[in-house]
Amino acid sequence: MERMIDIIRNRRLSASGLNSRKLLLSTRNVLLGKEADKGLIFRLFMYLILVDTAFIYIKPIIYMATTMVKDAGNLLDPAVIWVPRSLFWGHLQEAFRLLKYPSGFTISMTVSLSVAVLQVVSCAIAGYAFARLDFPLKKFWFVCLIFTFVMPPQVTILPSILLFKQLGWINTYLPMIIPGIFGHGLKGALFVIIFRQFFSTLPKELEEAAKIDGASVFRVFFRVMLPISTSAIIVVFLFSFVWNWNDFYYPSMYMFGAKEVPLSISLSRLAAAMSAEAEQSGPSIFAEPIKMAASFLIIMPVLVVYTFAQRWFVEGVERTGLVE
Repeated sequence: MERMIDIIRNRRLSASGLNSRKLLLSTRNVLLGKEADKGLIFRLFMYLILVDTAFIYIKPIIYMATTMVKDAGNLLDPAVIWVPRSLFWGHLQEAFRLLKYPSGFTISMTVSLSVAVLQVVSCAIAGYAFARLDFPLKKFWFVCLIFTFVMPPQVTILPSILLFKQLGWINTYLPMIIPGIFGHGLKGALFVIIFRQFFSTLPKELEEAAKIDGASVFRVFFRVMLPISTSAIIVVFLFSFVWNWNDFYYPSMYMFGAKEVPLSISLSRLAAAMSAEAEQSGPSIFAEPIKMAASFLIIMPVLVVYTFAQRWFVEGVERTGLVE
């Protein structure tokens, strides 16, 4: 009888030990994971990094949005930092007036859209030529393309100004739009490289099948290759649109004497005017909220575009190989 009791007790102890081992093993799998990137600790660490990184980028936007809606009482109250006690929309109205927002928005949208469309077409043609066609001195011209990409714009800006002055294009939009026809303009060399990288990954059987049917090089490009390059087109179009929208350097060089200017120049003139006013009559508590409101009005269209196009943009970046 005692022997049976001992056997039952040993079985219970062994069963409890086995359960304890299983519990420890399952806990270890949950915390550390069967693979290095599957555990709870690793995921919490990654989420912490992502949240910290997102906060670094979102904090200025939150500060801008909360500052531009503060009235005088909230601005002078040291207890109000992030969340104002009341909303005041007068700073937005004042920034709207000082920026001459309707005309500035029209100019910025016209220039950005025109350059983006022209660069998509011209850079796609150049990228396809570098990726698929054979022509004399191909490697030499590609090296020249890379050279134009790494060359600072300050090196070529003076000859460009002299050229456009002789053509009578200074204080007009033409110096920013016309170069896009030839694949030039802001970051044009980068867009050619993006298209070249994308077309290099496509199977050659597509071109061979079209050539067997008697298609010319232009027909192969416009009927076969260009329709399937949607991801690269989206990436180049969004990059070109956003960079031309935010560009201050080229408009300030080519339109320094114009009255109707893009929003980037209007913001610079607004800041200069408020700084001059502060030197004459002293600093104002409303200067910073007005600047924040003006900045918000300028970045708002870009945020709207990215909100609707972010899914296609991320997919396009992955397919064009920019993440490698």
